[in-house]
Amino acid sequence: MSNFRIESCGEIDGLYCIWPQVFGDQRGCFFEVYQYEKFKEAGLDMIFVQDNQSISTRGVLRGLHYQKKHPQGKLVRVQKGRVFDVAVDLRNDSRTYGKWYGTILDDVQKNMLYIPEGFAHGFLVLSETAEFSYKCTDYYHPEDEAGFMWNDEKIGIKWPIEEGMELIISDKDKNYNSF
Repeated sequence: MSNFRIESCGEIDGLYCIWPQVFGDQRGCFFEVYQYEKFKEAGLDMIFVQDNQSISTRGVLRGLHYQKKHPQGKLVRVQKGRVFDVAVDLRNDSRTYGKWYGTILDDVQKNMLYIPEGFAHGFLVLSETAEFSYKCTDYYHPEDEAGFMWNDEKIGIKWPIEEGMELIISDKDKNYNSF
């Protein structure tokens, strides 16, 4: 029996929505975040080499980022809070090239998203704060980092920007070119 429900997300091949089985009692809860054999059984046979974590406040929008020569597959999740997470297909040979998929990740559902190599990634913090973590299939290479505008009209991401929400975007992310 698997401790995960793993399903393809939307129409984009390679993206997987993952829900762990949560075991709870009066003490709290326990769940597995990743288990190689169980992921492999579901067709996700990858090795992670780096874990990252960020802590952000409401309105922080990070992305859309990718690495050119060293693409990273990412298993992303929210440890605390709530975010709108986005993946954009950059695989030239893909039938969904340039398409995006977005989903809410939060600490209530404890859901995760697997984004394979060849995608741009970004997220918007919807809660007062969010602790966001992700496992990567390749190391971060700062000289290889690239990105494009979070609000690129050609991609057309429908970010759930709530009334009164002030976006907080880094200068680097503000200055990316369009897709």
